[in-house]
Amino acid sequence: MKHIVLDEHRRRRGRPHPARDRTELARTAAGISGLVAIVQHDRGDQADAHRWFATAARAARESGDRRMTAWVLGRHAMVGLNYGAPGQAARIAAQARREAGTRPSGAAALAAAVNARALAAGGDLPGARRAVDDVRTLVEQLDGPEAADTWFGYPPQKHEVHLSQAYTLLGDTRAAYRAQDDALALTVSPSVMTRALIAMDTAACLRVDGDPGEAAAMAAAVYDRLPPAYRSGLVHSRARLLHQHLDGAPRWLLGDALA
Repeated sequence: MKHIVLDEHRRRRGRPHPARDRTELARTAAGISGLVAIVQHDRGDQADAHRWFATAARAARESGDRRMTAWVLGRHAMVGLNYGAPGQAARIAAQARREAGTRPSGAAALAAAVNARALAAGGDLPGARRAVDDVRTLVEQLDGPEAADTWFGYPPQKHEVHLSQAYTLLGDTRAAYRAQDDALALTVSPSVMTRALIAMDTAACLRVDGDPGEAAAMAAAVYDRLPPAYRSGLVHSRARLLHQHLDGAPRWLLGDALA
């Protein structure tokens, strides 16, 4: 599929086009490549996700659309964030945030949110809190398509999902539980993955609050109920992160569910 998209992009780019058409073609290629990368990210195919995001970033830069470039980089940062490379994620997210500039946008908010999560995951708690403040400030200024529930927008539901993990990683369970409740209230569709990820955050908070047994039991139950298609990739990665912080019987319980 990648070769089909790229070959078509090269074929059309090779034809004489007005500058405006070339810009729109590059922007379209960036969007399509980015969406494919997101699918590969969710499936757990990290290498292919990185390749697709690199392709999307080149096309976005070729288009000259900084908002698109920031969106691609913000989503790219989530590969490292969700699969054990928070330092890499923080670097890409910071790049995305710079690319987005000072104007409030969904891409800027996404970059700030991913940066907050990556910094918290990497142990830079003061930096993570500053990034949380940044995304909160941006969200207050978003409206119209920038706050719409689309691939490129940053709606309230998406915001609360990001805050759920940011606060979970910060160890601020009170704020995390509140974000989880708000995210679930705003999740009107039967999104299996979103609900599973929020539940994994809740389980992680239970561990932080001193109840590793309940944390393991909750995570194992959520994982057991997942359809087979969702038992790899992103949800599995989040469950494995919790598993690494458990020991004794709770670790065995969750490990048995993940085996």
